[in-house]
Amino acid sequence: MTALIIAEHDNATIKPATLNTVAAAAKFGGDIHVLVAGSGCTAAGAAAAQIAGVAKVLVADSAALGDQLAENVAAQVLAVAGNYDQILFPATANGKNVAPRVAAKLDVAQISDILSVESADTFTRPIYAGNVIATVKSSDAKKVITVRTTAFDAVAATGGSAAVENLTAVAAGGSSTFVGREVVKSDRPELTAAKIIVSGGRALGSAEKFTEVITPLADKLGAAMGASRAAVDAGYAPNDWQVGQTGKIVAPQLYVAAGISGAIQHLAGMKDSKVIVAINKDPEAPIFQVADYGLVADLFEAVPELVKELG
Repeated sequence: MTALIIAEHDNATIKPATLNTVAAAAKFGGDIHVLVAGSGCTAAGAAAAQIAGVAKVLVADSAALGDQLAENVAAQVLAVAGNYDQILFPATANGKNVAPRVAAKLDVAQISDILSVESADTFTRPIYAGNVIATVKSSDAKKVITVRTTAFDAVAATGGSAAVENLTAVAAGGSSTFVGREVVKSDRPELTAAKIIVSGGRALGSAEKFTEVITPLADKLGAAMGASRAAVDAGYAPNDWQVGQTGKIVAPQLYVAAGISGAIQHLAGMKDSKVIVAINKDPEAPIFQVADYGLVADLFEAVPELVKELG
């Protein structure tokens, strides 16, 4: 039994989500191989070879794979899929983009967002915004799986010594073309990998207030910044800050929610955080039901006071 993991990377380094996915694959008990598909990705391949528990790294280096177009990456996965029993993707934007295409081409049902591996063919996954955990069993010969990375502790990024095999990369499919990418550059930690997150909600009232109130606290804590969907929809924060069922799933060591009521969709994205601190002037706000520490107060007074106390 051998599992193939499709690495999340930037052509130079391996992203943390890959380490969590390796941890999920280890539950199967067989060999673990990692596919690094990209352009100029030799360094990423070398980094993947150092991941603890990985037996082999497959490197497919081609300009056609540089922009991670789903059609081209899926074709590369399908070129080697015959050798594997399980094919795992991190449940990230890239993973969710490629995995369904691979599953469809293999004519199998995708198993999405798994929380645990109960056996070789049985898994748990959340439904109804995480309020129900379903146990699913697949009879497909090959399993195409996306992994909720917050449910598995990351393996060590170093300590391994996997063999590296260079593949013949597939040709560009031609059915899609990369046009452009707008990347928001920030010195802050990546939201899904941050150990501390400070999030703001609609109660902040404007983008200016969001920056004025939330940014100083995030700066003091060295935190990533997040937002509820309501705040994003209102234009107070960029889309890539959205935490929740339709945003990013996070599980930091500390999650501070300021002015967030705690709608079920938001809770689905952050309730696995180790420590949750909620600041809201409504004592009946649902966020207090999951918070480890709750402060019933006006955030416009409480957050600046907290920043001041932090020195």
